[in-house]
Amino acid sequence: MVQFIIRRLIAMILTLFAISIVAFAIIQLPPGDYLTTYIASLSSTGEQVDPRVIANLRSQYGLGEPFYVQYFKWIGGILTGNFGQSFEWKRPVTELIWGRLGNSMLLEGMAVITMWLIALPIGIYAAVRKYSLGDYLATVGGFIGLAVPNFFFALILMYLAYTWFGVTLGGLFSPGFENARWSLPRIWDFLSHAWAPILVLSMAGTAELIRILRANLLDELKKPYVVTARAKGLPEWRVILKYPVRLAMNPLVSTIGWLLPALVSGSVIVSVVLNLPTAGPMLLRSLTTQDMYLAGAIILLLSVLTVIGTVISDILLALIDPRIRYGGK
Repeated sequence: MVQFIIRRLIAMILTLFAISIVAFAIIQLPPGDYLTTYIASLSSTGEQVDPRVIANLRSQYGLGEPFYVQYFKWIGGILTGNFGQSFEWKRPVTELIWGRLGNSMLLEGMAVITMWLIALPIGIYAAVRKYSLGDYLATVGGFIGLAVPNFFFALILMYLAYTWFGVTLGGLFSPGFENARWSLPRIWDFLSHAWAPILVLSMAGTAELIRILRANLLDELKKPYVVTARAKGLPEWRVILKYPVRLAMNPLVSTIGWLLPALVSGSVIVSVVLNLPTAGPMLLRSLTTQDMYLAGAIILLLSVLTVIGTVISDILLALIDPRIRYGGK
């Protein structure tokens, strides 16, 4: 098991290095750079652009240097904790992203926990009570959850909350708690605002997990070892939970790697609709303005989440299924 984890960690480091190159290259692919966008925005308002000022800015930010020079400056700064300077905001990237990325991770982490807490019991019940009323309700609910876009569900939720209860959904904190330190009142204020985006973000994922768990568990329940366990007189709950559920969860555990970054990227429109101070809208804005240091830092951190999540899922799969741990031997 130790060798298995070491191999995964080495692969993680090499993967992150390759991802950093690809992420930086993708940001450089569009024609021009931030200053090109900046000049176009000034020209659209009728302002005159001084070529000497642009040349000084280009020299200051190193935008005229070759790709590999810019990359090694960027990655070298990241290794020392310096993510660079945001062109648009004129502030260090670390000051801009940590608060928003922390909000994103907290929100999406709670959404993942909500997905699992809802999907596991419903998926097990739907498989064990196949073709029952509860199974049909879970199926219909799953199809609705997969079909309705998250942002549309957020709009419906906002309309119903305002129409029925006179409550305006939006943001993660009340105005008095936005910049306050964490305390019990601030935690309660966060929870009173966060339930709506958590419900919206977890809807489609919950529906998908229910369908996956039900399908896999139905296959496992038909296998001979389940019939043998029942024939030996084991309690039904033990027959189901000890092995079939454990094996049916393999596809669910393997999705941990892409679940968090998928939630972050998929929550961009939801964050705009609900006015959430998360990383998604900032990433969208930085890509639009070609603010490469800000966009690159967010993309790299999302990639780190993906790789770390994949390593965690590999380790959990090895713990759940010995066949993976021993390489199928």
